[in-house]
Amino acid sequence: MNLKTVVKRSGESVDYDRAKIFNAIAGANRDATTSADKLAPDDVESVTAAVETAVGGRESISVEEIQDEVEKALMAKGFFDVAKQFILYREKHAQRRNAQKKLMDTYRDIFFAKSVDVDLKRDNANINTDASMGIMLKLGAEGAKYFVDNYVLPEEFAAADKENWIHVHDKDFSLITLNCCQIDLLKLFHGGFSTGHGFLREPNSIRSYAALACIAIQSNQNDQFGGQSINAFDYAMAEGIRKSFKKILAAEVARACEFCDVTPAAEIDFKICTYSEGDNPAAVENLTAVIGSKKLAEKIYKQACRDVEEETHQAMEALIHNFNTLHSRAGAQVPFSSINYGMDTSPEGRLAIREVLNAIDAGLGNGETPIFPISIFQLKAGINYNVDDPNYDLFRQACKVSAKRLFPNFLSLDAPYNLQYYKPGDYNSYVATMGCRTRVMSNVNGPEQSGSRGNFAFVTINLPKLALEAGGSLNEFFRLYDKYITICHDYLLFRLKIIEAKHVYNFPFLMGQGVWLGSDKLKPTDSIKDVLKHASYSIGFCGLAECLVALIGVHHGQSAEAQELGLKIVRHLRERTDEYARLEQRNWTTFATPAESTAGQFQRANRKKYGKIKGVTDRDYMTNSSHVPVYFPITAHDKIQIEAPYHALCNAGHIAYIEMDGDPTKNLSAFEAIVRAMHDANMGYFSINHPVDRDPVCGYTGIIANECPHCHRREISRGTFHIDRLKS
Repeated sequence: MNLKTVVKRSGESVDYDRAKIFNAIAGANRDATTSADKLAPDDVESVTAAVETAVGGRESISVEEIQDEVEKALMAKGFFDVAKQFILYREKHAQRRNAQKKLMDTYRDIFFAKSVDVDLKRDNANINTDASMGIMLKLGAEGAKYFVDNYVLPEEFAAADKENWIHVHDKDFSLITLNCCQIDLLKLFHGGFSTGHGFLREPNSIRSYAALACIAIQSNQNDQFGGQSINAFDYAMAEGIRKSFKKILAAEVARACEFCDVTPAAEIDFKICTYSEGDNPAAVENLTAVIGSKKLAEKIYKQACRDVEEETHQAMEALIHNFNTLHSRAGAQVPFSSINYGMDTSPEGRLAIREVLNAIDAGLGNGETPIFPISIFQLKAGINYNVDDPNYDLFRQACKVSAKRLFPNFLSLDAPYNLQYYKPGDYNSYVATMGCRTRVMSNVNGPEQSGSRGNFAFVTINLPKLALEAGGSLNEFFRLYDKYITICHDYLLFRLKIIEAKHVYNFPFLMGQGVWLGSDKLKPTDSIKDVLKHASYSIGFCGLAECLVALIGVHHGQSAEAQELGLKIVRHLRERTDEYARLEQRNWTTFATPAESTAGQFQRANRKKYGKIKGVTDRDYMTNSSHVPVYFPITAHDKIQIEAPYHALCNAGHIAYIEMDGDPTKNLSAFEAIVRAMHDANMGYFSINHPVDRDPVCGYTGIIANECPHCHRREISRGTFHIDRLKS
């Protein structure tokens, strides 16, 4: 026999070892399922000898060639079951090698590729994956995904995800936790709370309320993989302002009495002496009775109001800075935070809204536009939408700030599917949202409220792939559609079985501090299974526009026929999720998926398989959810009218964007008119994008004419910052 060396897959040559062939055949023999088909020891030896005879005339051979000869020898001798096991063994190890190669390629991308060129490094806008801890976080995530793909997911789900029929979001957290939560700060703050490293007393000033709001978001982020939202930010901050004003006023009265050597004649009535934006005769009258001088009482009251306004201003400024600098999750990620506000008409609530808008307007240290928190102004006729509404001036201010800073976004509580929950004065009946568009409101298992609830997880369907695979047949498209809706549903139930087996102690803040609805009644060792009934479970979609082009040649921005079909497609998903909710008593919902990285991943996979198809796979990204493509020329009015009906169908979350050219701060009336058009068309959640310039050196973000107003550089980078690229 001449065979001396074997060439491994790596290209390395090693000495021939007969024992490795013998052991491989013996291993396949052990795995054979039918005892009658198993090889006797002499048979193993004879097959090994047959392989040696086949390859013995060569000096060198590859591992693959030897394995081919093993298969042939087993088949030739009639050992078919053992041959099958050997083939399965080869396939299993081939898959493992491919997975390992993919993982190593991923590691190289994370370490060496430019962040702007790699979807891996822009999955989340709030992670710096160029930093050491960001790299470590991403390496861990990719390792976890590999484990889930290869050892956890049933083949049906793994194949659907791998072949890009669907996208399993946040796969790395499949064994760990759930998505997001809308935090009711008032509920959390009353009586104080623990972060797991120490107990915090109930806050007693607006500064403390603002600081603990950041701590609450940061702490809850460590228990979940998605975004954290405050559903009634203005109501919570208003309580802090009341406490601050009470302390400030008492201190001012004490100082005045001491300075004037006056003994207070009565107690301050803090039910009367409250903060006011203007004159408050009743408060002045009460203070006069306390200190005996109306003139001094007026001065004290006005000074107390000015002091609490300044304290609120400082608190909101600190809050914006904290949200953009707080690090958690291995020190590489700022919390994906959102705040909803605009509805509190009390003087204190109005002050909180005004000052948080002022803080966003002012920007960060170098004038940069703050990315977090995603700021959401809730619109409601009778509260802030009409000219004579008590908070209309704050709506105008919100438009002015958004025209400059891209935030706040706007949420319409007047849209019928939001209005049905509205109860005047009950902030938990006001629909709120996460900045990544997640909406949680209906509840088949308990209170229909925005606070203390969130999304469990969601999966996204690749609509253009279904259309391309169907070859233009609507019947085949809907057959495939139903198949993958079912797979998404079944996958989420599979994921639920893993998470519902966990206990309160696995979520020390979310469940341990009663943030999640119903968790305040549980002990640390209790299962969280029962309270997960309050979550939403969402099936999303991506690329409706490209799907329509693949099916009928045009998208919904181009023809009424396409619009009708688009609505039929999304309505079909809503009908399926509604039916699941009815049959299973679980909050199944339809999601207009926002993830840019998913849109890019789906598009690349579709182009690789089906080629470059105009209007379908010819761009780098397919269109998010049900949007009209951004490259398609269309008026704002027409875009609004086309996209609005989809919002009523997507009860798990949705958003619409209108692009404005130029500097919208120069035409606030036009800006407000667009916001009104979106509101009046019954859009639920919407925003206006516009050009924003950024100085690459000092970081100033805003409208830059000829030079940076901060560092006076004249070389700038121009472009539009799209908030749709943010992901939870």
